[in-house]
Amino acid sequence: MFNRTLHQFSKSRKQDRVLLPSATADYVPFRVQHISDDCCQQRLLIQDREAMPLESKTPKRGRSPQVSEPVSMIRLLSVGLLLLFISPVCAQSLPLTGSDPNRVILALLNSMPIGGGYSATVSATRDLQSAVQVREGILRVNPSVARTTYCSGATYMVFVRAIQSLLPSSVFAGSLAEALAVNGQPDGVGVWGRWNANGPGTACLFHELGLGHNFVSFEAARPGDFMKIFWTDAVGRREHGHSVIYLGTEQKNGVEMIRFWSSNKPLGYGEKSVPRTRIAYAIFSRLEVPGNIERFVTLPGRNRYLAGLLATESSISEALGESGTQR
Repeated sequence: MFNRTLHQFSKSRKQDRVLLPSATADYVPFRVQHISDDCCQQRLLIQDREAMPLESKTPKRGRSPQVSEPVSMIRLLSVGLLLLFISPVCAQSLPLTGSDPNRVILALLNSMPIGGGYSATVSATRDLQSAVQVREGILRVNPSVARTTYCSGATYMVFVRAIQSLLPSSVFAGSLAEALAVNGQPDGVGVWGRWNANGPGTACLFHELGLGHNFVSFEAARPGDFMKIFWTDAVGRREHGHSVIYLGTEQKNGVEMIRFWSSNKPLGYGEKSVPRTRIAYAIFSRLEVPGNIERFVTLPGRNRYLAGLLATESSISEALGESGTQR
C-alpha cells in the first residue's frame, strides 16, 4: 500500500505458477494461455456442408448436381461476418473460465506482468492512474503501464479486470467506469480509496456493496480469494499489512507455508510464500456477486473508519466488526 512500510518477505518462488481450486487438495498447479490485453478475437473455421443446387430441376443423366461457386462463397462469407460481429472481441469483456470468479481471478494472473520491482512512490501511483483510467467513455485497464507498483495497486487491477470479465461491457459505460478509475482518491474515498486504505479496506468495500463475504478461516479459504495480511496486531497508523491474492498452502520442510500473489518486496509482481506462523491475522474476501458493483452509487462519499486509520489506531476486533467479517 502507498506510503506504508511492508514486511520484508523471504525468497521469491517461481513467479508464473498459479493454482486452481481442487476438491482433493489445497491446490493444483495449472497453466492457461496468455490473454492478450488488446484483443482475443476468436478464429473459427466454417464449412458449408449443406449447400443445395441453384435449380430444382432434376439433373441430367450422368452429371452430379453442383452449387454455383460464387453463391457458395457468398454464403460462406455471410456466415463468417455474422459470427465475427457477434463474437466478443475484447478480452476485458469476455468471461474467461465460466462464472466462477475465483477461477477467473486465477486465470488473469497469467496475463499480469512479472517482476518489475516493488515501489510505493508518487511515481508508482501516477503510473497506476494511467493503467486504470477512462478513455472515450470506456474503462481501460493496462497493467503493463504500471510496470512497478505496490501491493494494493496490483490486486486492484486484477479485481477490476475480473469484474470486467464477469459482466457485460455495457455495464461499464458512464459513471461506473469513472467510479472504478484510479484518480488519486484518498484513503476511504470511493472504490479505489477503500481498496487502498489501511485496515480492512477491501473487506469494507465488499461488505458495503455486497460483493461477497469476508471471513478469517484459512481452512475455508480458496485460491483466488482476496486476502489482507496483518503481520502484527497493529491496525491503522502503525499497521504493517499486505494486500494479496491467496493461492493455497504447501508444506516445506515440515512447515506450513501460505502462498499468495501480489506486488511483493523486492521483486514486484509474482508469487511469494511465507510460514503461516508469520501471519498474525488475515481477512479473506471472496468475490461472489460481481454485479453488485453497480451499487457503487449507494456508497457514502467517504468511509470514516477507513479514512481515519492513517492517523489513528484501531484493533483487529474493530476491523472485523467494521467490515462485517465472519469470525
